[in-house]
Amino acid sequence: MIKYKMGIMGGTFDPIHIGHLILAEEAKNHFGLDKIIFIPTGKPPHKHWDNVADSVHRYEMTLIATIDNPDFIVSSIEIDREGTTYTIDTIKYLINQYNNTEFYFITGADSIVEIFKWKDTEKLLSLCNFITAKRAIVSDNKLEKTILDIEKRLGTTIDILPIPYIDISSTNIRQRIKRGKSIKYYVQDGVREYILKNKLYID
Repeated sequence: MIKYKMGIMGGTFDPIHIGHLILAEEAKNHFGLDKIIFIPTGKPPHKHWDNVADSVHRYEMTLIATIDNPDFIVSSIEIDREGTTYTIDTIKYLINQYNNTEFYFITGADSIVEIFKWKDTEKLLSLCNFITAKRAIVSDNKLEKTILDIEKRLGTTIDILPIPYIDISSTNIRQRIKRGKSIKYYVQDGVREYILKNKLYID
């Protein structure tokens, strides 16, 4: 039986930007994925929680950014979960919710080189395929060494998505807002309007 192929875009999305959307669309097309599910993190284990925008805002911005693409869906499963949220728990939940589905977790190279710090890395990589995109902040050599290490230690292959560097980050966008600079074309217009309306990232 042919499996349904679903991509997973997990992230803080603080805010979601054009780079996230390009990455998701390119992964969908290159790997023949049926849908991409965007999952804003609840309380991420690797970030300083006090510096992250409220989950409602991050969820709403993700909805706004993806609403015009019928192949993109948004889930609140992590922000609805109490306590620290871990990717392994989300993957297990999705496996129970979707029958006959193969999952592909889409992320940047900066996350892949930290993969052994994630909870239950070995189990996670056995349950879900991983797709990564190169980022300027991670050297090709470091990424390749990490992928080889993963293959050697766990027998798991990480697929590299062949797209150019997308040098846009949520951190940079927040800094631009604080400095009063334009973020037009960094995020979708609806997201930019939402940020301005709710006065996010000013303080």
